[in-house]
Amino acid sequence: MPSMKKPSPRNSVNDRPAPWRLLLRRQRKLIWPAACVVAVIALIGTVAWTVQAAKSSATLATMRERLGQATAASGLRVADIRIEGRANTPEPLLRAAIGVSRGDPILGFSVEQARARIETLSWVEHATVERRLPGTIVVYLQERRPFAVWQVQGRFVLVDRAGQTVNQDVSKFRELPLIVGPGAPAAAAVLLDALTERPTVKEKVAAAVRVGERRWNLHMANGTDVMLPEGHEAAALDRLAALQAQQALLDRPLAAIDLRLPDRLVIKPRGEAAKDGPKEGPKEGSAQPPSAPAVPVLARKPT
Repeated sequence: MPSMKKPSPRNSVNDRPAPWRLLLRRQRKLIWPAACVVAVIALIGTVAWTVQAAKSSATLATMRERLGQATAASGLRVADIRIEGRANTPEPLLRAAIGVSRGDPILGFSVEQARARIETLSWVEHATVERRLPGTIVVYLQERRPFAVWQVQGRFVLVDRAGQTVNQDVSKFRELPLIVGPGAPAAAAVLLDALTERPTVKEKVAAAVRVGERRWNLHMANGTDVMLPEGHEAAALDRLAALQAQQALLDRPLAAIDLRLPDRLVIKPRGEAAKDGPKEGPKEGSAQPPSAPAVPVLARKPT
């Protein structure tokens, strides 16, 4: 009969769990509720702090002012204000928007509030304000670039490429293209870029007129109005440039040139030749283009 091995006696000291494990086992049911309570208290505290901070913005401004006054005694005052990137922004308006002068406490104003004020100026597209201790304020400007003169409701204003109004004073920018009518600034970039690529046409254009906020008419320097198709300005300008090179069409005494039909050209001569009314002409390439309805003559840029 095989002998059976007796189990070794239990070592009561070595096999007993550590005290912290015993405590964890006993208190396991209480840990999770306690953790939830702590999380809720932390959330309530965060919300209360946020509300209090929102209510104390004036207090923060007061603290900033007191800090500036306290540190000014140690020499932390504005000694220099450097402005970089300014070309057209009026300097008095800019310095008023900065809101700090030489001798003021350098820690007594908010650079973010100064930046926000500067960006309200019509010439400024973006601004950065830096405080460099012990005594220098640096302002970097990115100004809007005048792109065109916009005539609307009898007024002339400068606009940038994105169509944003830049300034009311156009006296220094008479060489810029003139655009006319509601909706013209937002749509002008595509047309003016196409004209720049076709200098033989551009040099004869006096103004670009937005019609119904859908399409363009070109008012030429000699009084002719060129009617362009909606959304196909580049192709129409290519046709016009070719007709100018081949037939000097823009040098003729015409009231209007209608390019809205892709395969036909319709024109209207001036004076006695227009009495018979407009006629539809042959397909593109004809040596004798017919007439088209007249369009009104527009105002010129101010001198």
